[in-house]
Amino acid sequence: MKNNKHKKKKLRILLILLLILAVIIVIFLFGQRKEKIKRASSPGGIGQIAGKKAEITMKQVTLFFLSENDGLLHSEEREIPESDLNGEARALLEELIKGPQTRLTGVIPENTRLRQVFVTSDGLAYVDLSRQVTEANFYGSSGEMAAVYSIVNSLAYNFKSIKRVSLLVEGNERETLGGHVDLSNPFMPDYSLIAR
Repeated sequence: MKNNKHKKKKLRILLILLLILAVIIVIFLFGQRKEKIKRASSPGGIGQIAGKKAEITMKQVTLFFLSENDGLLHSEEREIPESDLNGEARALLEELIKGPQTRLTGVIPENTRLRQVFVTSDGLAYVDLSRQVTEANFYGSSGEMAAVYSIVNSLAYNFKSIKRVSLLVEGNERETLGGHVDLSNPFMPDYSLIAR
């Protein structure tokens, strides 16, 4: 009889211990889950960063492309992202290389890459193009002149701080692009080549 009471007492203690252990496990599991939820919804979390949209301000620029009707440069408007002078000059030149969106003629081969553009404090812009700029099959003297002044006039017209433009190919000075226009000195803009 005592042995039976002793077994029942042990069984009760064991059940109480198991019940306490179960309660501890439940508290531990649900306590962790609540903490995770709190962290995910805390202010300044990933959701708020992803929700913010970066606003890009655009700037209108004028590019100059050749018209085969009169042999002059004609304007075409584009938009580029606002940036510092070197960034905006790069964006403008990349649009120029893409070519016109109208019936005008692009004078820079489309596979040309803009390697670098840098504007000095005294207004000299260095424009470094890939070798493809020299591979155009349409360069006669007028075509080569149009290619040079398409670049020079587009930069100087849009950025008043750019006074002169020096053209490089693959980081080096060249005598000409296609055998006609001397590249040894920087170019000043020539707006007489632009149609009125």
